[in-house]
Amino acid sequence: MVLDDFIDTLLAEKGYSAHTARAYRSDIAGFISFVLKKEIVQENHTESQNENKTQHLFFKRLNLIDKTEIRQYLALLLRNGKSRRTMARKLSSLKTFFDYLVKCDKIKLNPADSIPFPKLEKTNPKFLSVDDCFLLLDSIKIKTWLDKRNLAMFETFYSTGMRVSEMTNLDIEDIDFKRQMIKVFGKGSKERIVPVGTRALTAIKNYRQALQEKLQEKQENYAPVFLNKNFTRLSARSIRRILDNIVINCNLGIPISPHTLRHSFATHMLDSGADLRGIQEILGHASLSTTQVYTHVSMDRLMQVYDKAHPRS
Repeated sequence: MVLDDFIDTLLAEKGYSAHTARAYRSDIAGFISFVLKKEIVQENHTESQNENKTQHLFFKRLNLIDKTEIRQYLALLLRNGKSRRTMARKLSSLKTFFDYLVKCDKIKLNPADSIPFPKLEKTNPKFLSVDDCFLLLDSIKIKTWLDKRNLAMFETFYSTGMRVSEMTNLDIEDIDFKRQMIKVFGKGSKERIVPVGTRALTAIKNYRQALQEKLQEKQENYAPVFLNKNFTRLSARSIRRILDNIVINCNLGIPISPHTLRHSFATHMLDSGADLRGIQEILGHASLSTTQVYTHVSMDRLMQVYDKAHPRS
């Protein structure tokens, strides 16, 4: 079916991750259900004969779809309590999908082209203070190989600003211990080289040595860096769960995610005088405007310090 071909294109030609492709499928399947006057399906769309039949009915009336129908769908999402950010993501999925249909000569015009994205509230990224980052990392025990893995993993998060998906895909051969560099494969399979600190590299060495002793065999260079208790590649969900437990145990009292460590890395680098362009390259941002949000964070902090410290503020 055309939807399957579209998803294959995202994976093969666009280099999208499997997670992103699933999100596109979910968004488009929800719109298909709406068009056919069915209940909007929220998550976890799976391949089945029923889905293929649904797609067939949808494509029979494809040329009848216009921007009014798409607006009605977005309005329904809003009434159902969906956030503007979620609506923007779903509209983006539809725009991309209809662009694909135009290129495949399935339709002449993209009915979603003229629909503007909803205005999103600008929010500064959440981050930890330097003291809280130290508290978090120093609280991690190193009694077992799993403990040492956790320390190595979160030291690397804070040292490099990597995304959780990039961390799960990291292989030993991607780490250059001598040059203190890591080869990272980011969004769209784009490769970049990021520096990594001595603390993180030492933690990785200690963890891998403990792992080898546990397995009683040397790991191959292409082996995943971070393994679970079954000695297979650690998943993003497991990393988030591990971090949740560490945060609880260290009494930090702040709900954080791996992305919080990424934000903390960028904010602390900028506060310490790092160049914005350099931070952009390290984080793998396609646009400098994405990185510039951290300048607002630093300015907000500076104004808070000013207001507290200046006698005539």
